[in-house]
Amino acid sequence: MKVTADLVVLTIREHTLQVALVERAKAPFAGMLALPGGFVRPGEDLETTARRELREETGLDSGTFPLRQLKTYSAPERDPRGRVITTVFLAIAPNLPQTQTPSEVKNNDVRRATWVTIDDRLMRQLAFDHRQILEDARHAARNLLEHTPIATDFCGPQFTITELRTVYEIIWGTPLDARNFHRKALHTSGFIEPTGQNQTSGGRPARLYRVGPAKRIHPPLVPPCVDEKHSNDGPGQAAS
Repeated sequence: MKVTADLVVLTIREHTLQVALVERAKAPFAGMLALPGGFVRPGEDLETTARRELREETGLDSGTFPLRQLKTYSAPERDPRGRVITTVFLAIAPNLPQTQTPSEVKNNDVRRATWVTIDDRLMRQLAFDHRQILEDARHAARNLLEHTPIATDFCGPQFTITELRTVYEIIWGTPLDARNFHRKALHTSGFIEPTGQNQTSGGRPARLYRVGPAKRIHPPLVPPCVDEKHSNDGPGQAAS
């Protein structure tokens, strides 16, 4: 049995949710897209392996953003080379740079690394069980978006309310009412706090905010369809 560490690295580029992928250079699944990752070396823990593999295969420096352990995958048939158990890490960061070419990262296992928009077409093109892993990661990100300040990880140290709302719209795939979101964001204790500065580049100045001290959001920020259903459930009524 062998052990690997894989990564789902998410960022928002070109107004879409994108994931860092590599094109495999070797069998199995040569020529197919896969999540970055690789085998644990002697003396390494899982997170060390994940950070090393990300740097070697994509050129991205994971020291600039945290890794969250997502899940372990151990289905006996998940890797045609034999029994391989992998632990997957989820990373979210703003404005990540373009991935590097194989010659720049000096890794013989990949032909190229690239950012790819997450959609149904991509899901049908992934090697191993990486479709399931990416689906699980996207679901986890959406859940974290509702219950934690993780949306600010997509924004950077300072951001406007509009930039924060855009993150929710992209991840949830639906437009949000600007005034309603503004009210909820500012009235959720510890979620965000003003920096005292304004963004002045073009148009009307917009206030800048940073993430607050809260680790959990209460009440949670939920997609409009869920929010409307809850508001329509009166006393004594069960949510349908």
